[in-house]
Amino acid sequence: MNTIPARLDHLVLATPDLAATVAGFTRRTGVAPAPGGVHIGRGTRNFLVSLGGTGYLEIIGPDPEQPDPQGPRPFDVDAVSSARTVTWAISPPDLDAAVATARARGYDPGDVHPMSRRRPDGTLLQWRLTDGDTQHPSGLVPFLIDWSGTVHPTASGLPTTPLLSLSATAPDPEEIRALLATLDTELAVTEGPVGLSFTVDTPRGPVTFD
Repeated sequence: MNTIPARLDHLVLATPDLAATVAGFTRRTGVAPAPGGVHIGRGTRNFLVSLGGTGYLEIIGPDPEQPDPQGPRPFDVDAVSSARTVTWAISPPDLDAAVATARARGYDPGDVHPMSRRRPDGTLLQWRLTDGDTQHPSGLVPFLIDWSGTVHPTASGLPTTPLLSLSATAPDPEEIRALLATLDTELAVTEGPVGLSFTVDTPRGPVTFD
């Protein structure tokens, strides 16, 4: 199996302390993540690193310059006690068709919702993604994203740490593999507690993050 899933769009590393996690990534890899932007009304902001090609890493955490949001912050940011890889995303050629196909195969990846963030230069990025209670709670089954006509984050000259591998552990690996198949993607999954792990190539050699 290829250790880099088909149609990978990005990995999500959630943290309760964005500044500390960005500094830690820089220290370990020798590569400084670039400011991504602010999720207005969601109480978060992010930093980005290209993983090579059209894949990237999103480091997301609370935005101290925003008031607390009315609901929970996305990607379990309010629940994590330390930086953790919480989920990943794929970008199918046709988002709506992919959702319909997955539902026909027995898995509901969630309804499609519009999202946006504003880059530091003021540019507004808009996209659509699956987001809902029907998604698998482990985070091991990716959500789906469609950037439509907006500029993909990797097209803005991000610093790069090429992705070498992505893998997961789960109490029931076969359950996860079956759900991945409904989305026409795959992930190396072995038995163990729920977790995602990825390794990137850096100026300081391969570095692994959980």
